[in-house]
Amino acid sequence: MGLLDKVLKVFVGDKSKQDVASIQPIVNKIKSFEAELEKLSHDELRAKTTAFKAKIAEALSDNNAERLKLEAEADETEDIDRKEEIYTHIDKLKDEAYEISENILNEILPEAFAVVKETAKRFFHNETIQVTASAFDRELSAEKDFVTLEGDNALWSNSWDAAGNPIPWD
Repeated sequence: MGLLDKVLKVFVGDKSKQDVASIQPIVNKIKSFEAELEKLSHDELRAKTTAFKAKIAEALSDNNAERLKLEAEADETEDIDRKEEIYTHIDKLKDEAYEISENILNEILPEAFAVVKETAKRFFHNETIQVTASAFDRELSAEKDFVTLEGDNALWSNSWDAAGNPIPWD
């Protein structure tokens, strides 16, 4: 490391330390969900994903409704100028939808990451995880051997076959 680099680090700081410091509040927030999520059943933990999707859909509902209304109007009108106005407005709505989604995703990021972390922890410590079977589980169990059905329950295995080799979740 050259002298110039050392001098710059003294005044500017170490980039990796700055990066860690900038994400530390998010990491702390993720950790704050740990105890709460550990208490949840597998089905309750799984329901968190559905709740996240519902929150995003709710935030976008007005925007999507307005966009669908405008798209229908654009299909019905033959006035070229009006169509251009409509599609300009639709483009603005799409940009707004992106911002809305981004804000909601940033808001739920710590909890969503904590849910994924807890799920991974459960797969690491258990050979199988039993949940109430959903339509997705039923569909996947027909195609993959790491999901099996037992009555109304789905059993997810923590290992699967990849190119003929068993791959454990670790």
